[in-house]
Amino acid sequence: MATQSSFEDSLSKLEKIVEQMESGDLKLEDSLKLFEDGMKLTKECNQRLNEIEKKVKQLLKNASAKSKDDDSKG
Repeated sequence: MATQSSFEDSLSKLEKIVEQMESGDLKLEDSLKLFEDGMKLTKECNQRLNEIEKKVKQLLKNASAKSKDDDSKG
């Protein structure tokens, strides 16, 4: 099973790709490969952020429901 890199690792790799591409010192083929890698990392980061956003919303919903339940008991 492949290990999923952390959001921070993926973001760091993406930042390095951007730096390399912005340098302008790459051959076209190398730029294309880095662009493809960057798009993959961007997708991974977005998916991870969406997962975390869903978890945070669920936690807030649960906390709100618990607070309302506690208020009605007290």
